[in-house]
Amino acid sequence: QKEEEDEHPHPPHAELPSPSRRDFFGKATAGTTLAAAVSSVCPSRSASATMMKSDSAEANVFKTGENMGVEEAKKRFVLARQDLQYLLTNYDDISKGGGDAVRRYLGTVGVTSYMYGIGKVLKELREESDDIVEYTEQMNEFNAYLNQAETSAYMSLFVEHSSAKSTPESLLKTSRDDATMMLQYMDEIATQLQL
Repeated sequence: QKEEEDEHPHPPHAELPSPSRRDFFGKATAGTTLAAAVSSVCPSRSASATMMKSDSAEANVFKTGENMGVEEAKKRFVLARQDLQYLLTNYDDISKGGGDAVRRYLGTVGVTSYMYGIGKVLKELREESDDIVEYTEQMNEFNAYLNQAETSAYMSLFVEHSSAKSTPESLLKTSRDDATMMLQYMDEIATQLQL
């Protein structure tokens, strides 16, 4: 046992008192009470707002472990590009609905936009491109701008309650700028795919 103690020496700091079980349960009960109070004061959202029917067409587009097929992916890409163009054309009106309205068109909230699952669509079409290296770079740039647009739109929902100097409007503008870059990369990808 002496050898084990030498292999794992104790840190040179002072021993901290261990909290009692009474302290732990008191804090746990207070946290539960607070959560219950907040949930009773804040209006709840229906679970159906984030759920979809498992037999809907949107739910069945992507199947685990299966490719969607080149023709279906091409159709999906064209429709996603149209959704992104629609978002940018109508951005002022759509963004009045807040960050989630923008995110819905980006395909990161819900499944109603054809942008939903666009990463899988782009991967499916990689072999169809004229230059796979250039296509992969364009796809990576597109995904980076999608992540940035999503993040800015998401942050716009909470910035008023933080110490950040941003405003919801400035974050939604950033999201719009990123979505504009997304469309530019989608146009380049469409050229690669001869669409």
